[in-house]
Amino acid sequence: MKLFKNRMVLGITCIVVSLIICFAITPLINVGLSRKTTVVRVNREIKAGEQLTRNMLTEVEVGNYNLPANVYYSIDEVNGMYATADLVVGDYLFPAKLSEDAGKENTYLYHLNGEKQAISITIDKFARGLSGKLKSGDIVSVVAPDYMGSRETVIPQELQYVEVIAVTAKSGYDANLENGEDTEDKELPSTVTLLVRPEQAKILAQLEAEGNIHLSLVYRGIAENAAKFIAAQDTILDEIKAAEEAENEEENADGNDTEQENSSPEEEKEE
Repeated sequence: MKLFKNRMVLGITCIVVSLIICFAITPLINVGLSRKTTVVRVNREIKAGEQLTRNMLTEVEVGNYNLPANVYYSIDEVNGMYATADLVVGDYLFPAKLSEDAGKENTYLYHLNGEKQAISITIDKFARGLSGKLKSGDIVSVVAPDYMGSRETVIPQELQYVEVIAVTAKSGYDANLENGEDTEDKELPSTVTLLVRPEQAKILAQLEAEGNIHLSLVYRGIAENAAKFIAAQDTILDEIKAAEEAENEEENADGNDTEQENSSPEEEKEE
């Protein structure tokens, strides 16, 4: 009789639990699964660096269950922002894929105006690029061992103060971010991209071909102070250019005088 009562109690308990699951828990789960929300999705291919406009985006209703918390829900949130990676049709948008500027790590490529150029140099040894510590905005000096075959290690006048605009890994992605968003698994730098004038680019290209370049950090800090170093470098470049032009004019003048001295009397008479 006692065993029968225990079985009856167990049976009733199972029935009650089943009813709770069927009429209480299951409906709540179904409500959660059926709950909808609006998210932003891409409706055409977008290349990295391209600015987002409304006709590229669509607001669609999707299930709220298991949806990432940082997805964008409204076109107004992302309109006018820039893609930091290639996007395809159907992609959801997250903060990691977008930037308020023209590509977080590639802003410099969208602000070149013809006066200066971006050029990359290879960091074939870890120590030559300040052991991976360089980042955008740094001011560096370019150190050239055996400069132009002189067997002397020098910092060329043209490359005393140069701005770093990117530090890039072999994958093509920036190894260091401007705002310090470093990760534990970040890649080691393979190249450093510098912002230079054309005459500086020629020297860097030659040094790159020789394969022996070191970078030393001069300044890291606020943009106003960094600009002072660049202004000082531009002054040096202007002085070098002016001296070269004066020397060329003098050589041309000496050449004309020599031609006149070497002209024969007959030629002078004919003149």
